[in-house]
Amino acid sequence: MNLFKRAWWRLTGHAGKTLMLVGLFFVICTLVLSGFLIQSAAARAADDAKQQVGAVATMQPDLDALIGSGDDGQSGGQSGGQQPGRVGPEGELRRSLVDKICASSAVTKCNYSVEGMARPTKTAKIHQPVPSSQGDDPIADQFTVVGTHDLREVKDFRNGDSELVSGHGISADSENDEIVIEERVAEDNDLKIGDTLRLRAGVQPSSGQDPTKGSKKEHAFEVVGIYKNGTPDSGSYLPAIVDPSNRLYITPDGGSLLNGQDTKTTVLNNATFTLKDPDDLARLKDEARSAGADLKIFPITVNDKQYRTLVGPITKTAGFASVTVWVVATAGTVILALIVASSLRERRKELGILLSLGEKKPRLLGQHLVETVACAVLAIGLAAVCSQLLSEAAGNQLLAGEVASAKDDTQDTDDSEQGGAVPGVQQIDGSESGEETDQDPIGTMDVRLGQADLVRVGATGLGIAALATLIPGSRVLRLNPRDILTKGD
Repeated sequence: MNLFKRAWWRLTGHAGKTLMLVGLFFVICTLVLSGFLIQSAAARAADDAKQQVGAVATMQPDLDALIGSGDDGQSGGQSGGQQPGRVGPEGELRRSLVDKICASSAVTKCNYSVEGMARPTKTAKIHQPVPSSQGDDPIADQFTVVGTHDLREVKDFRNGDSELVSGHGISADSENDEIVIEERVAEDNDLKIGDTLRLRAGVQPSSGQDPTKGSKKEHAFEVVGIYKNGTPDSGSYLPAIVDPSNRLYITPDGGSLLNGQDTKTTVLNNATFTLKDPDDLARLKDEARSAGADLKIFPITVNDKQYRTLVGPITKTAGFASVTVWVVATAGTVILALIVASSLRERRKELGILLSLGEKKPRLLGQHLVETVACAVLAIGLAAVCSQLLSEAAGNQLLAGEVASAKDDTQDTDDSEQGGAVPGVQQIDGSESGEETDQDPIGTMDVRLGQADLVRVGATGLGIAALATLIPGSRVLRLNPRDILTKGD
């Protein structure tokens, strides 16, 4: 007799057991498929996040690596024309090198900066609402100067802490004498767009040098932009150099002038490259080496904090879903194997009669496999209908918990970092490695049921059916018809 007919008669003749088996398979397949859908949603969210924020790679000199290499750019402790205490050319990050790296196909945006100081003049007084009680400090009471390639890419402007209120910012096309000032400095000096502001090179004394001595030469700059910084005056004395209102933005070449350097070989403090994809870091490094960069002296590191903030909770949710898939698959195989073993025990006489009539043992095992697979196929179809709604609801619930936990962790970290901060004090905008993120974690799942997910759950369900049948069913191959019919159970 055809084994498929016997399987059909068995399934329809014992409807209760068939429904129980279908129900068990339905639960297993629904949970497994939900796990696959959550994993797929997390993968899509990660890809979208990469395109949304990319990653910021930072390049800046590593003086420890330079010293460890045995070459600080000087010979025998002599500077060879360099200022005392300064490293030589081997430790200088040149703009000409960075411009070559900016042309990399992996880079979507590029920025670099020259940091320094500038001394006030008659036309450029520092903003200091609360003067020092100890008199002027020639080092502390100066302007902070940031020579930037693109003002829009500076952290404060990108995050919204600062914004232009008139004029325009610094860009790659800006002239070396253009400057952007904070509105409080503009008001104190009665400056507006188009006015001239004169500055002297900042005081950066070496050990034992008189800080009051320095170049008397003044450099003229045209005010092309006025911006507003969101940090209000603190109401107590702050050194002008750390007050955000005294931060001036100029071009990198303008920064070199105020640092007393040659604009033909502008030396940068750091450079940042926004990548299309965090995985493009290796390609960026290869192209940087091809451009002539020594990555031991000028290491490139990626700040993917925004990307990790976006996908962190959903990645953890996907990880939990993966564990669920394995646990459900394993437990389902064990439970189904026990059910099949119990069914085989109940059907010993049926098996004995069929064997005595000449039925082959593999065909008996095949009949049980057909019965189990038929239940599995029906359950997979039902799971495909229900899993999308279930996985979306369960995934969003799990994700909400992860997002809340991530926000609490971020808040605790921010509170601990701000505990020792001085109110109103900001660091010079340089490396982006410590940049704060303005991104909120992904809080919803875009669950889509695709053909690949159905194939995966189908393969998993049929695999479970096969294992649950073949493992206990292997006993059928050892059965003897005489023993079955004479000894019973």
